[in-house]
Amino acid sequence: MELTGSSYEGPTLNSRMEGEGEYTFPSETKYIGEMKDGMFHGGGVLHFPNGSKYEATWENGIATQGSFTFADGLLYQEKNWDYCDGNDRRFYTERCNGLRPAGESQLTDLHPPRVIPDGCYDCGDGFYDPETRIITSYDGTFLRNADDSEHEWIVRTCRVAEEPIPESFLEEVSCVSHMD
Repeated sequence: MELTGSSYEGPTLNSRMEGEGEYTFPSETKYIGEMKDGMFHGGGVLHFPNGSKYEATWENGIATQGSFTFADGLLYQEKNWDYCDGNDRRFYTERCNGLRPAGESQLTDLHPPRVIPDGCYDCGDGFYDPETRIITSYDGTFLRNADDSEHEWIVRTCRVAEEPIPESFLEEVSCVSHMD
């Protein structure tokens, strides 16, 4: 574990993880659950840094059945998945809480959306700077470099931060509306 940067808190048997424990990966993903002979074995939950989790039954380190819940509470369904399927484009929070009033569009699943630097893209687990091709977490921690395929996907599909509307433009629009 010292070589990989992982850590473990819990009981051991013959220097191997055994019983209820907590294993933390270098990525800060945590497994909390049962261990046997140094492997995940029995009931346990993987908690991801972004708030999502995977609850599963494990046998000798392999998940045999489980369920994935996104950070916002949406439970993934392998069959009959009807979220964001082209027919219903609402965010999960809109499905749970209803649509926002007219004029108060919801731009992301979070309302208000996270603030991201000008020219960067909101890609869910952080923001992406297309100039440096770096994805940074919302708290400022380096996450990863985007390869060509991820770059193309982010630029094509994600919300981009735009510079604020210039004050002079707002004054101009205000003058025009008073002339009507």
